[in-house]
Amino acid sequence: MGLTLTVDGPRWRTHLREVADANAGLVPVVKGNGYGLTRGRLARRSEWLGVDTIAVGTYEELPEVATRFPGSLLVLTPWRPFVPDLDPALRDRVIHTIGRVDDLDALLTRQPGARVVLELLTSMQRHGFSARGLWEAADHLRRRTARARLEGLALHLPLAQGSHLGEVRRHIDAAVGAGLDDLDTVWVSHLTATELATLRSSYADFTIRPRVGTSLWLGDRGALAVTATVLDVHELERGDAFGYRARTAPKSGHLLVVSGGTAHGIGLEAPMGESSIKARASTLARGGLDAVGFVRSPFSIDGKQRLFAEPPHMQASMLFLPAGARVPEVGDEIDVRVRYTTTTFDSVIVT
Repeated sequence: MGLTLTVDGPRWRTHLREVADANAGLVPVVKGNGYGLTRGRLARRSEWLGVDTIAVGTYEELPEVATRFPGSLLVLTPWRPFVPDLDPALRDRVIHTIGRVDDLDALLTRQPGARVVLELLTSMQRHGFSARGLWEAADHLRRRTARARLEGLALHLPLAQGSHLGEVRRHIDAAVGAGLDDLDTVWVSHLTATELATLRSSYADFTIRPRVGTSLWLGDRGALAVTATVLDVHELERGDAFGYRARTAPKSGHLLVVSGGTAHGIGLEAPMGESSIKARASTLARGGLDAVGFVRSPFSIDGKQRLFAEPPHMQASMLFLPAGARVPEVGDEIDVRVRYTTTTFDSVIVT
């Protein structure tokens, strides 16, 4: 009776296996809301795939996945001195991401022999060592008595179009030049199959480990379906008041109350980063429509997206259905189009 994600199990599992078979050294990314599927479910599915390592976003996400996946746990957010001490049972399983010399020193003082990957600052300009900082880190590792267990380099690349190969090559060459001992693995994101094959050919002595999230878990959208339950239906005449804000119906029709609201992520639009004039104009148009209450909702009936009658409530939404349209019955399921990474479902059903 809520917002439901239904997964075609056989089709989804076939897709997961195909991605795993095509990506040697795959590191599934299991972070955030678990791409709508929950982190626990993805951790268990990763064990089914037979991988030895998964990646989480933050240290706070470790407990949920650690009991469901037996292998190594790479934390993508760089370690900082204010990160609480790990559960001793997890210390040998966790791989820390390090992007500053001070953090490397602090971590090894707290946990000698910690497993680390050194993240390099890519064109994303988010986290990581500069070329000079990498030299300092390499020198620091050589001089320390308590040595880190270096698990490789980490490169988080942008989603922008175009090849990343030139940038990746520069970073790997810089790392080799820095004289990092036992460096033989590179953890990468957002590379195409062709780029990965080229890297493996160019750097045959290195193990290339692709971290994959969206294209693994959500790569076959046809295997996923989201539905909401019709909770109530009310006939409206033009001028009838409804809702929290006592808005009035612009014309006759029906008011539908359906499951799914702001608590689920409905109506909370994440920025898409589009910069074209057309995209900006569309955003402004949506803002203008919102002011008068005529915003197209993600809920669809008979293949047509219906309008919000007013902004979504916490756990339900009101839709306006004009006269002449087919009116669903209470208890019927209607389709919903969502952004999985920002949506929380009442139930996830894997067939």
